[in-house]
Amino acid sequence: MDRKLTREALRLMEAHQGFVRATVVEAIGSVPGKVGATLLVRLDGSTVGTVGGAALEEEVKALARKAFATGEGGLHHFDLKSWVEGGLPSLCGGAVEIAIEYVAPRPNLLLWGGGHVSAALARLLPTLEYDYSVADDRPEWIAAERFPDAEERVATAPEGLFDAVEAERYTHLFVLGYDAQKDTEVLSRALERFPNEIGLIASRAKRAHIFAELRRRGAVPERVERIRSPVGLAIGAETPEEIAVSIVAEIVRARHPARSAKSPDDSGPHQEEESVVRSP
Repeated sequence: MDRKLTREALRLMEAHQGFVRATVVEAIGSVPGKVGATLLVRLDGSTVGTVGGAALEEEVKALARKAFATGEGGLHHFDLKSWVEGGLPSLCGGAVEIAIEYVAPRPNLLLWGGGHVSAALARLLPTLEYDYSVADDRPEWIAAERFPDAEERVATAPEGLFDAVEAERYTHLFVLGYDAQKDTEVLSRALERFPNEIGLIASRAKRAHIFAELRRRGAVPERVERIRSPVGLAIGAETPEEIAVSIVAEIVRARHPARSAKSPDDSGPHQEEESVVRSP
């Protein structure tokens, strides 16, 4: 991969944007794209680089669209011979093997609430090169010594969260607050303004209360159902550290669907707010 492609791949990763990388891994005979020729396809369909152009490249773009939809890539053979069955409309005469790789967006989490679970997540996320920011209406709970690796530490009332941050920058919003009313305020606005994954940590009673309040405020059921609660894989997590592991595990599984085993029960920990997950 040349420097231009490398720079663009890094830019997309830093911007938390997914892309597809198509690379010629084998070339037989006369072909326009030699081994190593690479095409980057962005989510909007725009591209950088080439694997040979013409009909071959259009086929690769179609495979990229499929990869975006499924989160999976693969290895594909193309004959550049118009005179053979299944061959592309090309007179080159050779053949290529092209690897399609889906590069998922690097997670960038927005954490509402600076309590125990948020702090545990903040210690774990940098080890995976996942980015995060934290917001709370209590400035002392999001101090630098508590969240040293946060990209942003935002002191704001729940009503002002999405005026204080750029929602589109984040791949996940996790509502981990200490007050059900404030969590409801965040979620009510998130359903309108946050475009990506939303998770809520709550007991069954708290979840039922919040969801009922959101519906009372006019949120349609389809929007309320966007909120994943409980969050995290069902690993029997109880402590903040264990819950943080379950949340991260769920993110990892979602990033690699093709390699993830299907679980008959993927619901998260019970997350009783009356126990350890309650923040002072």
